[in-house]
Amino acid sequence: MRLSKRGMLQAVLLQAVLLPAALVPLQARDTDDVSTRQRASSTAAAARMHDADTALQLSSEGSLLYQQEEVKLDGYQYCSQAIALAEAGEFRASVRAASKALHLGEQTGNSDLIAKANRDLAIAYSYSGNLDKAEEFARKALQHEARDPAMVVGPAYKIIGDVQQRRGDYADAVRSYETAAAGSSERYRPLVQTSLVNALIHAGDVGRARAQFDAMPAPEDPGLRNQFQRTGAALLLAEGRPGEARDRYLALVADSSGSDAAYQRMWALEGLARSELALDDPEAAARALGLAIDSLDEVRARFRSEEFKMGLFSDVQRIFEDAVDLNSRLGHPQRAFAYSERSRARALLDEVRDRGTLSTQATDLVDLAALQAMLQADERVVEFHALDDRLLAWVVSPDGIREVAYPLPRASLDALVEAFRDSIVAGRRSAVDGAAQVGDALIAPLALEPGTRLIIVPHGPLHYLPFQALRPNGDYLIRQHPVSVTPSISIAVQLVARGSQVDPRLIAFGNPDVAPDMALPASEDEVRKLAALFPQSTTYLNAAATKSRFRASAGSARLLHVAAHAEADRVDPLYSRILLANENGRQNFLEAHEVLALDLDDVALVTLSACESGLGRVASGDEVLGFSRAFLSAGSSSLILSLWPVADDATEILMTTLYGELARGTDLQTAMQHAQLALLDRPEFEHPFFWAPFNVIGNWRLHTRG
Repeated sequence: MRLSKRGMLQAVLLQAVLLPAALVPLQARDTDDVSTRQRASSTAAAARMHDADTALQLSSEGSLLYQQEEVKLDGYQYCSQAIALAEAGEFRASVRAASKALHLGEQTGNSDLIAKANRDLAIAYSYSGNLDKAEEFARKALQHEARDPAMVVGPAYKIIGDVQQRRGDYADAVRSYETAAAGSSERYRPLVQTSLVNALIHAGDVGRARAQFDAMPAPEDPGLRNQFQRTGAALLLAEGRPGEARDRYLALVADSSGSDAAYQRMWALEGLARSELALDDPEAAARALGLAIDSLDEVRARFRSEEFKMGLFSDVQRIFEDAVDLNSRLGHPQRAFAYSERSRARALLDEVRDRGTLSTQATDLVDLAALQAMLQADERVVEFHALDDRLLAWVVSPDGIREVAYPLPRASLDALVEAFRDSIVAGRRSAVDGAAQVGDALIAPLALEPGTRLIIVPHGPLHYLPFQALRPNGDYLIRQHPVSVTPSISIAVQLVARGSQVDPRLIAFGNPDVAPDMALPASEDEVRKLAALFPQSTTYLNAAATKSRFRASAGSARLLHVAAHAEADRVDPLYSRILLANENGRQNFLEAHEVLALDLDDVALVTLSACESGLGRVASGDEVLGFSRAFLSAGSSSLILSLWPVADDATEILMTTLYGELARGTDLQTAMQHAQLALLDRPEFEHPFFWAPFNVIGNWRLHTRG
């Protein structure tokens, strides 16, 4: 959300911060905050994060949703609906169904229904990767008496074990799975036992894992049987029998059949690669990984709940991680770069394939030679890839590629980025020193020539990092370089190829009527000033800034601007939403997944002048999910999105400066640089909190016709 002058209204969803040792002294001595507004913002945001998706909040939401249902179901039907939706990968919809069951259970005092609703909430959060919430609701389920305890005790303890295993707490996971097995139904127990085998393998108790595995019959379900066989092959590897494991994986490659054959073959090839590494043949391992990635072209993207049921938690991106890492270590930087880029474009396809229309721009990869040929002399692509034990970066210029490796494990990178971002959002003076530390660590080793244009392709936690606010060698990066980011350089190149010169036709939405305490008067002024810059402009303000008008008019804009509140959804980022004006007496909002249904192929630029509009969950190995994916997939060529709660007054100045530059024909990347410097050079806005929240995403060369 945007934060008004009256007190930084309702900042949303900041994450808790783990401070790395290098930044702790700066934070500890930081007693002179820039202003109380940012401090109040952080406090309010932390409170909202704590309150989000609590049992009370979900029960209230369930009550409202139930009242709005035209056809009302009973509580157990909502539970069945919740499970089906979770297994289809529709996590927010699953949570909503379980919330209705929870409301009905509490309304009628039905302890059994309350237990099952909490169980289903735990399943939805577990599948979505929200581990804290999954464990919380699993334990809540155990607090209520169920008519058939096996329907709750087994699944709840298995979810707790799943959470512990995914956190790396294998000994605790083993104990939870043992409790789950003892309390499970006969039908459910084999799933728990397979998860137990996997936890024992990870815990190093290979002998017990073997005994447990040999005592189990193979599941009858074909999908589960394949997972079971993969577990057996992994057990051979853990036992130090890589030759036998290789033979088992080769058999799985040859025997792959059925509707999911390509997917199963892909994982068998991944296991084959691990076997070849254990046999000290890294080149053979690299070839196997390449074949596994090639199999992805045949794989339909969907969420596979059977892997979670059996405690495997397979992640397709892990195959790319291994390919990037191995090719880098083998001295093949071009291959490592290609696999890194391929992982990003593939994940974009996977996320939106079943959610709506996908523009063709996201389907093709650009090879290194083609990328170098399209780059101008002053342009540099800087692509990062965060691995478990190190960070890689490639600098691509028209005449070469350089790889830089940092001894920075992903966990340390997570902490570094969160600490720096937190210091900015909280308005601490130490953010300036932190900018120097992070800039010297990440940017200085790249040896970038001053004045070059940077197209940065972040990875993992780096999506939360404001690169423009880093201070390598004692100066902000934005003073030396125009900066833009993109989820994939292949996608950005195809966006540029659509054309960079556009008609200056603006449609803008501002200060939607939501509630009196959520008014944004500066955003209304902002929209009026932007409209004055472009002769062809249409504005929708206050009560006129509705979802209906957005749907009807957005596709006819070349420049689409929205100055409003926005909220990120951490369970399912494609349910992140922009709050638009109330319609028919009800609050209304545009969810990111609804954007996918819009035709925005003619829209050159979408600006969400809102809080945290660019954030969502960071997918493993890929860019942030949410509005960035939604608008790119719907057809937009460029985006301007924010990284943290933005100040209403500073944002008005930044946006009017930026659009003023665009109206004069300045390219988008340079226009943002000038706008950010205009704020940075004003003493009252020199802190990065005010000038650095917005990123340019996509076609960095975009400019308007004279």
